[in-house]
Amino acid sequence: MNEQDRPETPVEERMPSGENPADGAHPSFDRRYREMLGAGLDLLDQGVTVFDEDLRMVAWNGAFLRLLDFPPELASPGVSFEVFIRYNAERGDYGPGDPDVQVAERVARARSFLPHVTERVRPNGQVLSIRGFPLPHQGFITVYTDITEQRQAQQQIADHQAELEAHIRARTEELTRANAELTNAIQSNKAITQALQRSEQRLREITDAIPAAIAYFDRSGTYRYANKGYAEWFGWSAREVEGKQIRDVTGQEVYELVVGYLARALAGEQVSYEYTLTGRDGMPARARSTLVPDIGSDGEVQGCYVHSVDVTEQRRTEAALAQAQKMEAIGQLTGGLAHDFNNMLTVVIGNLVALKENHPDDPLTENFVEPAMQAANRGAELIRRLLGFARRQPLEPRPVEVNELILGMSKLIRRSLPSTIGVSTASREPCLVALVDAHQLENALLNLALNARDAMPNGGELRIESSLEQLSVHAAADLEVPPGDYVQIAVSDNGMGMDGSTLARVFEPFFTTKQFGMGSGLGMSMVYGFVKQSGGGVRIRSRQARGTTVALLLPSIAEDDQPDVLPAGSDVNAADLAGKLVLLAEDDVDVRTVVRMQLAELGCAVVEAENGAEAADMVENIPAIALVISDVVMPGTMDGRALARFVRRFRPELPIVLMSGFAETHASVEVDPDLPLLAKPFSRDKLLAALRPLAA
Repeated sequence: MNEQDRPETPVEERMPSGENPADGAHPSFDRRYREMLGAGLDLLDQGVTVFDEDLRMVAWNGAFLRLLDFPPELASPGVSFEVFIRYNAERGDYGPGDPDVQVAERVARARSFLPHVTERVRPNGQVLSIRGFPLPHQGFITVYTDITEQRQAQQQIADHQAELEAHIRARTEELTRANAELTNAIQSNKAITQALQRSEQRLREITDAIPAAIAYFDRSGTYRYANKGYAEWFGWSAREVEGKQIRDVTGQEVYELVVGYLARALAGEQVSYEYTLTGRDGMPARARSTLVPDIGSDGEVQGCYVHSVDVTEQRRTEAALAQAQKMEAIGQLTGGLAHDFNNMLTVVIGNLVALKENHPDDPLTENFVEPAMQAANRGAELIRRLLGFARRQPLEPRPVEVNELILGMSKLIRRSLPSTIGVSTASREPCLVALVDAHQLENALLNLALNARDAMPNGGELRIESSLEQLSVHAAADLEVPPGDYVQIAVSDNGMGMDGSTLARVFEPFFTTKQFGMGSGLGMSMVYGFVKQSGGGVRIRSRQARGTTVALLLPSIAEDDQPDVLPAGSDVNAADLAGKLVLLAEDDVDVRTVVRMQLAELGCAVVEAENGAEAADMVENIPAIALVISDVVMPGTMDGRALARFVRRFRPELPIVLMSGFAETHASVEVDPDLPLLAKPFSRDKLLAALRPLAA
């Protein structure tokens, strides 16, 4: 049976009789408070009962009868608390046992009038939260809440909202009909005024305990009711709100945002909307409100019920999730593009090197080949930076003395900035060692310096300062890094600074404040991606007309913990590769041609396979193969990693090198931690450096 069909005791019949009202009390005063109490109680989804000092029923609502499956005729003013307990005991709600003993225990406990919070599982599986509170005059109020589906609330919030709004509409229609009946009853019974005054206070206590902002305003826009949460939302007390106009309570700024919705609601339309206001803590807050018209028996709108909730954290969570999904999508796109682009650069660079070596004395080489080589290398560097942003670049972290790196970079930065900008450096520690890719760190500092230059068109001061920072658990959580010691490099300027909206988007890819054609908007996002991939975090502070400070925090290592670093530039030659038969597995025919040419120049004989299955067949049937070099990403069921596993099982002594233009393939270390990975594009020297230790 739905709520419209369920029989209910009229509100006036379930209110207690009180003393005669004071002389001069007006009937409308009596009617208004009876309306508010009855309407308020029945609008609650929670069951409510009020018993007096003799444990006799004073007030209840329909939800109480519905939640505990009590027949409507069981409830009436003055009914003993014991009647309800015995009804439950005799139908088995309290489990096996003597009903008389069960009733006696519960009645004795109730007579203590102590506050309590309990949960009870009914035989039908329904879970109820029961909260009881003592009231003045030794009365007692109990709130019954069905929490059976609380665990599923997040998935069902949308359905719950729709159900709630439909419930309010249905209840509004019921209340409109009940109001007409209640008017005649109030005219003939003024004695209930005093009781309603006490009940109104209890109702306010109940609604104040509800975690929502609830109010009612009439057709003139005057508040007639507001609970504590609603009043405090706008900086008032509940008594101060009543009788005031909406504009006076909310303020002009909020009123202008919602005035259109108010007009629609007063025209008879139920509306839901969201708006932003300044919260009690001074920070922006997001509220969601639903206005339900109060339609009288004559079909005219009498006013509106207001139900508002704070959805600030919910919207922040949704925005963070959307940003994370966007970053993940861009990262996947970047990685895929890098794979294809690095294949093309491998072909371009390989052929340009061959052309240069075959025509060393041709003057056209310097005029045409050299610029093409430089452009191709810049393209490869751009891909590395894009992968750094996407956190898919295999970095080469080494112990780096940060102070020395900053001093070296300051010379380049000074040459890159106009004379109107001064550059200074400082360090709080004599030796700061970070585990980081030095080349990427230099790129990040140069990027920040150029951004600072653009922020100081009329000149200014650029300062680079290094220090050792110890992040606490809370500070590390804000940066999403483990707590501990970090090397901080702070790049500060006294330029134009950024406003709040710019600061909120500064790390978004392709976001830029520069004019079209003046920048890609990838600079700050690449810096952010590199630092996060290095295991660090980024802090940024900015004030308009005061300047900006960007602080990079990188993992610090102590001198005793620094790993031994092999000297760069080992002496390599091709003697150990001469005459070796190399199996080259690569699905891109142009890349295969270039790598085959490089292997031939190193003195190797080459057999080719265009997929993993074909390469595996050659490994099985050609014993003379001395070395395998394979692309990671290949079509079919066997890619480079699967081929490596096959070679390790079938011919464990056979060396294999993987090559790829997609940095995510660094996961190949799961096959063998010592398995070399050659990143595309690569030169012949890098190919030799990767193959020579395996052929020795």
